[in-house]
Amino acid sequence: MTLQGDHRICFVGDSFIQGTCDPEYRGWVGRVASSARSNGFDLTSYNLGVRRDTSAEILHRWQSECAARLPSTCTPYVVFSFGANDMTSENGRLRVTANDSVAHFAAILATAIKDYQTLAVGPLPVGDPEQDERIVALCSRYAEQAQNLNVPYLPLVSQIKANTLWRRDVSENDGSHPGSAGYELIASCVLDWEAWWFRGEKSVS
Repeated sequence: MTLQGDHRICFVGDSFIQGTCDPEYRGWVGRVASSARSNGFDLTSYNLGVRRDTSAEILHRWQSECAARLPSTCTPYVVFSFGANDMTSENGRLRVTANDSVAHFAAILATAIKDYQTLAVGPLPVGDPEQDERIVALCSRYAEQAQNLNVPYLPLVSQIKANTLWRRDVSENDGSHPGSAGYELIASCVLDWEAWWFRGEKSVS
């Protein structure tokens, strides 16, 4: 399939969007965008991932950043993925409370769907058992909000954190982020997702 016209997509989120620790500097975002192009989709892709960003920081910045890249003349798509940093404990308290995180997530999606085709990928595990359990709980609450707004949502944290390849890849890097193999795993999950707009026969590479 070849898309007609100007089709653009923004990926908005944290270090897992940015692709931190991938020695190939592609992350899962670069892999799914490359797969779309390989399958005949002429697509402009923007990576708007920022390390350590919480939902509060993304709520503050996403609209202006997407607006600068998604003019009214294009067909616009946005994918959000964040939340793990919210569940980081610093000085005995979470960087963002679970209730505030859920409120931010819902507000972002409710605004995005007015102007953009929108998907959400759930927060990913960071290798700390206690924090990962908080992320699992947050992922479930995000899923409820996405369902209420009719936004397709891909919950990955439970599946990913139990994956042997992921755990090994994270342990061989900084203890929180995977290398190429882990990002390929995420990309494969997105490419197999029925809601993903640019699916095709070719696998991620």
